[in-house]
Amino acid sequence: MRKITAVGALILGMALAPPPATAQISGDVIKLGVLTDMSSLYSDINGPGAVAAVRMAIEDFGGMVAGKKIEIVQADVQNKADVAANISGRWYDVDGVDVIFGAGASSSSIAAMRVAGDKKRIFFAVDPASSDITGKLCNAYTVHWLYDTVALANGTGSAVVKAGGDSWFFLTADYAFGHALERDVSAIVKANGGKVLGGVRHPLNTSDFSSFMLQAQASKAKIVGLANAGGDTINSIKAAAEFGIVKGGQKLAGLLVFVSDVHSLTLNLAQGLQLTEAFYWDRTDESRAFAKRFATHHGGKMPTSIQAGFYTAAKHYLEQIKALNTDDADKVMARMKSTPADDPIFGKAVIRADGRKVHDVYLFEVKTPAESKGPWDYYKLVRTIPGDQAFRPMDQGECPLVKK
Repeated sequence: MRKITAVGALILGMALAPPPATAQISGDVIKLGVLTDMSSLYSDINGPGAVAAVRMAIEDFGGMVAGKKIEIVQADVQNKADVAANISGRWYDVDGVDVIFGAGASSSSIAAMRVAGDKKRIFFAVDPASSDITGKLCNAYTVHWLYDTVALANGTGSAVVKAGGDSWFFLTADYAFGHALERDVSAIVKANGGKVLGGVRHPLNTSDFSSFMLQAQASKAKIVGLANAGGDTINSIKAAAEFGIVKGGQKLAGLLVFVSDVHSLTLNLAQGLQLTEAFYWDRTDESRAFAKRFATHHGGKMPTSIQAGFYTAAKHYLEQIKALNTDDADKVMARMKSTPADDPIFGKAVIRADGRKVHDVYLFEVKTPAESKGPWDYYKLVRTIPGDQAFRPMDQGECPLVKK
């Protein structure tokens, strides 16, 4: 038998070895789409700050992953379902966008996630709150990243009822988000022995809340629950002050309040509000470091929880591509649902089969002017709500992806 020399064996081994793995990246570029409210009532809580946050995530990778360039596109969703559907469809089909982060209001986000499901492309629902996104409307390509109406109900709603707020009147934004928030908080109120005395629904982006406040005042409910967000919440609280709602003995429950809302209102108006958030810039060393960096990208402003969510969602997505060497949507989603979604800002987390990201959330109270030590020092922690207590159990959401 002829001997094979060491050199010969090496050459033979090289010939038989599989070729080195190459990245399987569609379009030879990784394209991230930010579809959010850039100009209307939610633009302070997401908007340009969301775009800045995604750019920060791209910076963390040096602008490349798996040997391919990362690009970003952005658009104003206008909080309209038809706009969301049209842009997301074009981005996925024509422009080669791999993933969309957004998409403004719950109604526009639901439209975008439906397109993502049809196209089998990934959508991170960072902006919206409706718990239906991981409930009856869930699909295999959507991750609900930050918070939802169940977590808000289990946080603020539960705390207010247990503190004696056992009669409620709701001031509700008249679309998917407001309806879901009123529904989920009402369930918590009733489960804790409280009563819902009534409610009124207002159009999105309303400037005059006078008639709504008169109805809330006439209800004599202990709690006026604000099932709205952004500019609508700000205008609601201002109107409540004008009509003497709090001075008259009623209390406001801001069911979705962001640090940018408190900044706009000032502590004089916002003090004492209890609210539920998954992130506050001054909670930990890691959140403070992120906030300091974000401020350099966004005019000195502190990040809202949604803007922090855009950053971590984009970073998490890029980490999957780095690990897998592909942007194949099915492989990326499979890995996200089978490995931890921990990060330094939101802490330990998992992504469930229904697409719900589960992490701790926090009940905060807005400081008085005397308690605040400086700009953006607005919250004090009341309690931490573990993720498995904050979010709805997976088997109770009617998600068709979940086996009974």
